[in-house]
Amino acid sequence: MRIKIFCLLSFISIFIACKGQQENQTETGNAKGRTFQMVSVPGVITEPEDRAAYLVKHYWDKFDFMDTTLIHLPEITEQAISNYIDLMKYVPAEEASSSIKDMMNRASADSMMFVYFAGLYEKYLYDANSPMRDESLYIYVLDAVLEAPVLDEVSKIRPAHLLELALKNREGDPAADFTYTLADGKKGTLYHIKADYLLLFFYNPDCHACKEVTDQLAASPIVTEWIKDDKLKVLAVYPDEDLEAWKSHISYMSASWINSYDSTVSLKNDEIYDLKAMPALYLLDKDKKVILKDVTFNQVENYLKR
Repeated sequence: MRIKIFCLLSFISIFIACKGQQENQTETGNAKGRTFQMVSVPGVITEPEDRAAYLVKHYWDKFDFMDTTLIHLPEITEQAISNYIDLMKYVPAEEASSSIKDMMNRASADSMMFVYFAGLYEKYLYDANSPMRDESLYIYVLDAVLEAPVLDEVSKIRPAHLLELALKNREGDPAADFTYTLADGKKGTLYHIKADYLLLFFYNPDCHACKEVTDQLAASPIVTEWIKDDKLKVLAVYPDEDLEAWKSHISYMSASWINSYDSTVSLKNDEIYDLKAMPALYLLDKDKKVILKDVTFNQVENYLKR
């Protein structure tokens, strides 16, 4: 871990230095000579963890949140936010939360800058297709947005809704119960499924990414072995209303899974789970507590291989 932190800190410093040289050589328009100014970590701080903590705390010290022209320079702002988010994995949660809230408080000096950075955080931390997606960090952002005096109450309606969704079915919390329906019309509930581990697989028959995950699960030796040994059950759920599409697709799903649909469409309409994108995978323990929330197939398989 210490080597990783040291390498990351070195990379960020080198990247910004090189980027500064490059921009100085290709200065054009408003971007002339503009760079993100990285703070210097005092030499007396030698432990990698302490250096990372210092950098996260002081990351934005030299950034001018009143300079709205930076909004139009994503090569500066987006790279800065990307590096900043990447640093978060090396600091405790409370330090990440404190830093993000402090940064957003500084950004609130200008409403345009505040909204811009809130949008960047959503893009990188919440968007289902972002490789940097991190719900825990995004919750800190939403908390800061809702506390900000720079936004009116109407502007806070959507962030409040996103926070409500993010707080549902968190890792470590009991999963929300729901009723599913099988092809023969029989019904069951999540909590009546007995298994050491239960994998929830929310999918759509017309979704290409869902087909990929279906194939990955069916081809996975460890998933197959755990199902055979009664250690794992897979509950595949179609949460939408096109029943004919589901019926025509069900033969493609593994017969060893519990293949079902939501006859009341309550999962979608009542937002019992945050199904902003398909597929969605949740791994639960025997008590139906969430182990993994809305993760990739690889994350599920890696957990089972531990």
